[in-house]
Amino acid sequence: MTKITILDGGMGQELVARLPDAPTGLWATKFMMDHPGTVREIHDDFFAAGAQVATTNTYAIHHDRLIPAGCDDQFAALHTLACELARDARDANGGGLVAGALGPLGWSYMAELAPPAAEAAALYAEIVSIQSPYVDLFLAETMSGVDQTRGALLGMAGVDKPRWVALSVNDSDGTKLRSGEDLADARPVLEEFGPEAVLINCARPEAIDAALPIIADLGIPFGGYANGFVRISTAFTEAGAAVDKLQAREDLSPARYAEFAEGWAELGATIIGGCCEIGPAHISELARRLL
Repeated sequence: MTKITILDGGMGQELVARLPDAPTGLWATKFMMDHPGTVREIHDDFFAAGAQVATTNTYAIHHDRLIPAGCDDQFAALHTLACELARDARDANGGGLVAGALGPLGWSYMAELAPPAAEAAALYAEIVSIQSPYVDLFLAETMSGVDQTRGALLGMAGVDKPRWVALSVNDSDGTKLRSGEDLADARPVLEEFGPEAVLINCARPEAIDAALPIIADLGIPFGGYANGFVRISTAFTEAGAAVDKLQAREDLSPARYAEFAEGWAELGATIIGGCCEIGPAHISELARRLL
């Protein structure tokens, strides 16, 4: 049987579920600033559920998020804190990997708000330099357009650790990136930079079903990790919106999610986990069925 690597699930929505604080446009960053112990607890819980990778809580730690909130002076310290929390959880678990998360610049799902690739590359390179002492690999997440993907890959160029990139596709048509471009249009940039893994993330599992066959023959390890939202609503595509604009599905139990994941594994996917609204119970079921 092909060896499967089990990722963790969605940190941000776990924080929303566990804490009384109202979500903000800073997403999980604000929660971590106020409750770092809860971030560590969630990493611990995902490892206990069977995850083999802890993704750092750095998805939204970008200058374009921190400057409007008046806390950009904490940029490096927040990245360091998030990396330390993930690293300490991994060490306490006795093994596993830490993935340094590089989230989308501009805003999630809105590739047109990201800076051009050359400008983005410098911003990502700054993050890579801060995270490098702590992480085992880098994971560029929720890349929603071709140029946005290029920017992240440029920013990770030359690093001596594995580079994984996760693309986000349209919820109603998994053959399309959220930018409207064909997912197949990302193949040349993936072939050019040769990341060590390519994933599909933060879309409905039904959309990931449609997307994976398009990347399955690149000769690169591939996989997916879906969200549990009904859809990404237009109300959330405005910069600064909080996750309370999004609605969780009620039909995506751990067992149902694992059924989707088993289908991905049958296609040859070797890296599988969860994104927003996919919690430790889902990861536990993935581990039970796939390991």
